[in-house]
Amino acid sequence: MILTVTLNTALDLTYGVPELVPHASHRVSEMSERPGGKGLNVARVLSALGHRTVVTGFAGGATGAVLRELLADLSPQEPTDPGTGSPDAPHAPEPGTAPAPTAPAPVTDALVTVAGNTRRTIAVVDRATGDTTQLNEPGPLVTADEWAALLGRYEELLAGADAVALCGSLPPGIHVGAYAELVRSARTAGVPVLLDTSGEPLRRGIAARPDLIKPNADELAQLTGSREPMRATRDARRRGAHGVIASLGPDGMLAVTPDGIWQAAPPARVPGNPTGAGDSAVAGLLSGLVEGLSWPDRLRRAVALSTATVLSPTAGDFDRAAYEELLPRVGIEEHAPAAR
Repeated sequence: MILTVTLNTALDLTYGVPELVPHASHRVSEMSERPGGKGLNVARVLSALGHRTVVTGFAGGATGAVLRELLADLSPQEPTDPGTGSPDAPHAPEPGTAPAPTAPAPVTDALVTVAGNTRRTIAVVDRATGDTTQLNEPGPLVTADEWAALLGRYEELLAGADAVALCGSLPPGIHVGAYAELVRSARTAGVPVLLDTSGEPLRRGIAARPDLIKPNADELAQLTGSREPMRATRDARRRGAHGVIASLGPDGMLAVTPDGIWQAAPPARVPGNPTGAGDSAVAGLLSGLVEGLSWPDRLRRAVALSTATVLSPTAGDFDRAAYEELLPRVGIEEHAPAAR
């Protein structure tokens, strides 16, 4: 199974309006709610790809109860013990071909209950332009005892994990080195770990030497001080990450890894809502890792999934037909390693 950790889960609310006008009242034309936070978004995509996933992190209060009810609806089968091994991963497609259809796999709830109320995030989608305005609450105050309970749950779950993703912001009360602590635990357990966060938690976390980090261009610039993608990505790797996968928005992804350097790009820029596109890319990278795909094929999957997420009518979900059509058309360019 694949374990995703979302310390700051959220109930995601998406409102669609015909046109977003500042200082005006708006009539909402469509609305959706679903369990959110970056790791839960990753788990939803992994489930759709046929990978059994366990989610942990914090949830509490009335909002947390709604989140967990919605999370239960994601599981098409009876959940299995999250500490046991996973079933066989879906078979990898031949390079350059569309994936075979897969049945959704279970998402198992291993969230830790906290006294505080889970946050909400509100996305307002302007249907006239496709632009999205995002409002994110800070999250509940997590106590020392609640953090200790999470650490115990995490250690148990690592025993049955094939890979782990540590995703998103930290809620109030969690120390800034929390992700570094979780990275070290995964490395001690021999479980490949991907870190997807920003700011000081990323700076501290990268020093613990995660297997992968996946910053976007702004997060990479904040970490390294450079906006030149190749220079910044190489600099991030020198800071401790074994591999750095930089999201370049509509230009695709740049991967600097121990095995080589590749850039992957979609066949064309697409309009739409980018909410959750990075989380879909993380799902593509992790699923490719546990299936043993080559780096170029992992990147093809990640870029196709993130692009199909932009094209989806619901923020954060991916358009399956678009994904299957895009996958063989993602361009891959290999770069020469830097001269020593």
